[in-house]
Amino acid sequence: MPSLRRFALTAAALCTTAVAAAGCASDAPSPSDGGKFVIGYSQSNNAEPYRAQLNLQLQYFMKQHSDVELLPITDAHQDSATQVSQVQAFIQQKVNALIVSPNEPAPLTAAVQQACDAKIPVIILDRSVNTECYDSFIGGDNYVIGKLAGEAAVQALPNGGNVVELRGILSSQPQIDRDKGFRDAIAGKNITIIEDQEAKWLKANATTVMQQWLSKGDKIDLVYAHNDDMALGAQLAIQGAGKAGAIQIIGVDGLAIPSGGIRAVQNGQLLTTFVYPTGAEQAVDTLVKLLHKQSVEKKQVLSTTRVTPENAAQIYQQYDMSGKVGG
Repeated sequence: MPSLRRFALTAAALCTTAVAAAGCASDAPSPSDGGKFVIGYSQSNNAEPYRAQLNLQLQYFMKQHSDVELLPITDAHQDSATQVSQVQAFIQQKVNALIVSPNEPAPLTAAVQQACDAKIPVIILDRSVNTECYDSFIGGDNYVIGKLAGEAAVQALPNGGNVVELRGILSSQPQIDRDKGFRDAIAGKNITIIEDQEAKWLKANATTVMQQWLSKGDKIDLVYAHNDDMALGAQLAIQGAGKAGAIQIIGVDGLAIPSGGIRAVQNGQLLTTFVYPTGAEQAVDTLVKLLHKQSVEKKQVLSTTRVTPENAAQIYQQYDMSGKVGG
């Protein structure tokens, strides 16, 4: 028995060592009775344009693989308890693999751990969880994006000025990182954040918050919104107050869709935005590798690009998938 115990401990140690390369959270699954690998995807909130586009792209790339079946994407509607239940339902269904875009890190941690314990391969997409028991994380560097946004604000306000900040869900890591990067970049530049408030990534919320700020009568030189949907919500309020063009707006996401941030930069609604890739293609590529017993990277950081009036048309063309997924 001691020798068996030593073997088990050795295997566990090897798993811990190899997890960065191959993700020992999973024993390579076998296809279901239908001959296909069944995949569950838990989405945090379909109402956000970024996430709606992510869903479309994920469905498109999944269809390129005949041995993969994506179950209907679940929508947590920004409710972490709902998302936990949806992830647990996928586990009970014994899906062959799971993709999760967490609404918040802490509440989803236990559910992801349960999937790991059930030997289901897990890909964490865009937002983190507080466990390392998954196979791969795919997402952008939100601190870098926030810092680039802050540098753009410094460039736009060479003599300093007043900024208001529309924040995503306060407990989500992208919000935390986009805020910190921005604040670090403007430190010592005579730029003051006079107001900041959670608008939960949503356009309507941002419009309401911006209207409240404008009604106070304080001088506002620039809006920093953690995503383009909130940036465009602020733009509606600014336009409604008769101040279009007087207040500059910075967003994040840079979706190549008619209502997205790239077009908004082209038509002058936004000063600039930053492409935050959906990661859909990388998620499917990683998923297929896991299903076919190939090693994957534990962390995949996606690069960003600043969108300006000068490069917007080129970037739109580069990321445009309308001929494949619509939108």
